[in-house]
Amino acid sequence: MTQRLFIGGKIIDGEGRALDGHGLLVSEQRIARLAPAAEFEGFAGETVDTAGMTLLPGLIDCHVHLCLGAEGDPGTAQGKLSAAQLAMRCLERAQATLAGGVTAIRDCGGKEYIEFAVRDACNTGIQTGPTIMASGRVICMTGGHGNRSGRIADGVDEVVKAVREQVHAGSDLIKIMATGGVMTPGVDPQDAHYSAEEMAAGIAEGHRFRRTCASHAQGEEGILNAVRGGIDSIEHGFFLTEKAIEEMMTRGTYLVPTLSALRNILENGHLVPPYALEKSQKYGEFHVDSVKRFYAAGGKMAMGTDAGTPFNRHGENAQELRFLVEVGVSPMDAITMSTRNGADLMRQEERGTLAEGKFADLLAVYGDPLADIEAVADAGNHALVVKNGRIAGDRRVAAAEARRAAE
Repeated sequence: MTQRLFIGGKIIDGEGRALDGHGLLVSEQRIARLAPAAEFEGFAGETVDTAGMTLLPGLIDCHVHLCLGAEGDPGTAQGKLSAAQLAMRCLERAQATLAGGVTAIRDCGGKEYIEFAVRDACNTGIQTGPTIMASGRVICMTGGHGNRSGRIADGVDEVVKAVREQVHAGSDLIKIMATGGVMTPGVDPQDAHYSAEEMAAGIAEGHRFRRTCASHAQGEEGILNAVRGGIDSIEHGFFLTEKAIEEMMTRGTYLVPTLSALRNILENGHLVPPYALEKSQKYGEFHVDSVKRFYAAGGKMAMGTDAGTPFNRHGENAQELRFLVEVGVSPMDAITMSTRNGADLMRQEERGTLAEGKFADLLAVYGDPLADIEAVADAGNHALVVKNGRIAGDRRVAAAEARRAAE
């Protein structure tokens, strides 16, 4: 039996606790023991000295697009690839994500189910990668956001049929587009795309087959249609009015804010389509304000980046924690949103926290992220990534050399 003891540094367990003077014992794929360091005296197995580090659960990103490559116009770039080329790119992006400290992801919209092959290879261990849940084709109205590669459906019956198609194809969750979006020309994020009846029917059908449901929802009317229909998570949430916040909190609806998406567009505006920049400039402040107010009200949030959108690179997902802290989220809450809450939203009960019996998905970082979130947000500060008990990334030597060079 392979055992490995992590001991010497701080531990953040994902449940909001920071522990000093503790060790974490991994046996095969799972956490065997989290206890005071004294309990491990005389341990004869492999020991990983985490002095100067903080050990926390692997991060969970609840909103990525493996089929998009973070180019200035990702959809156009995607369209130039064959199915075989795109499959290889998806795998590369999944593995870059794991190397960046993210051990589980939710793919919220791919192309022709190509990403499913990557999901299955990573989840079965054929390939090294994060745990992946995938929605398959997004469901959108005629001319709606995501129509380039989504499943276009109009009317209650057709929306229900579209959900059934995703279930049949093997989708882990259902993604329904409630409003317009930034990266589709000619649509406005404030406009509701599906009626309340269409949204409710699609969500009910997804739940009937035990799938969680996520909704791209940016404008107030579309957000309310999704929330009232029973959606599990609102993605983005540009215009969270007090009414929307109240109803989300009453129903326990998650917000996945994806602050990285607009931030990266705004920082690279000259390299993105003009329509995308214009909408990002128009709605960016509203988005930040909505996230601030939702957090202040005590709403449930899970980390998501929208990785794959312009300059929002797979492998740099951890930067979302920096953006969360910048809008007022405490470092501990940002970590909890990126670990336990993500696992809860994804129904991955055996991941997301450091507790006995859970899968050993771990991230060790240099420094203390509670004192400086950059310890986790900057992947250059990551020391070790552990996936299912196996070391999947080790930067300890490279990091030590970089620190010496900087001295």
